[in-house]
Amino acid sequence: MFRRTFWFTAGAAAGVWATTKVNRKLRQLTPESLAAQAANKAVEAGHRLKDFALDVRDGMAQREAELGEVLGLNADPELPSPRRVAAIENSDNTKYRKNPTYVERSTYSYNRNEDH
Repeated sequence: MFRRTFWFTAGAAAGVWATTKVNRKLRQLTPESLAAQAANKAVEAGHRLKDFALDVRDGMAQREAELGEVLGLNADPELPSPRRVAAIENSDNTKYRKNPTYVERSTYSYNRNEDH
């Protein structure tokens, strides 16, 4: 009788274990769970890519500094002042004038990439 009780208990324990294992696997394969896993892996890949890009940028800056030191390019050259052009005075009939009025000290910049 002890043997039967032992095997009955062992079979019940194995059944509970197998059922729990199967239910866990089924929960992992639901569409919501698969989407969450994919999103987590994408976020991890993004972090690794960002870390790689930062490492590359640091390496580039270090190598640029080394090359500048070797080639003697680290001295700060004197940069030219920003280029300014004379602006036409803004008035209603400017396009009809033969001799428009120019303003010499304007803040107009010829830089096309400047934010407006």
